[in-house]
Amino acid sequence: MYTATVDTQERLIESTRELLWERGYVATSPKAIQQRAGAGQGSMYHHFAGKRELALAAIRRTAEQLRAAADAELSAPGTAAQRITGYLRRDREVQKGCPIGRLTQDPDVMADPLLREPVEQTFAWLRTRLAEVLAAGRDAGEFDPGLDPRATAAVVVAVLQGGYVVARAADRDDPFDQAVTGVLALLTRPTT
Repeated sequence: MYTATVDTQERLIESTRELLWERGYVATSPKAIQQRAGAGQGSMYHHFAGKRELALAAIRRTAEQLRAAADAELSAPGTAAQRITGYLRRDREVQKGCPIGRLTQDPDVMADPLLREPVEQTFAWLRTRLAEVLAAGRDAGEFDPGLDPRATAAVVVAVLQGGYVVARAADRDDPFDQAVTGVLALLTRPTT
């Protein structure tokens, strides 16, 4: 059970996570965070030195959750192709975009090395983890023997992030689904 202090701190972090995903850093004001969290200004500044420190906690939490969800799919039982398919096809809020990917479009986050660091680390981790699964699949004969796991992992991440962007531009999910279908077809085509 949470204490009132921990509960308030959690509400502030979760509210900031939601607002960063919806609005971005610049458009997320301390007042909006406080209103969403149901916390006063004193509570916010008791737990965090300011918006930047709270945003960092929220970005780190988002990154941890994204990594945990991705790793659950990429570590699941099955072939490498099944695990990558599970990761790419898992339920997502496509129209909202990737909560970490959207931060790359926020100039204030990208200009601040401290805020940018968990974003960079998350994408680096994801490329590395995908490359591990792709290498295992290549070595097991699931994928083309000439497949470059690192380059292919970068393509998978780029297709996923681009799929979000194209789907948001079209205001519908099917461009995202088509991008995922396309990259899976390229990965799983018969080897010669």
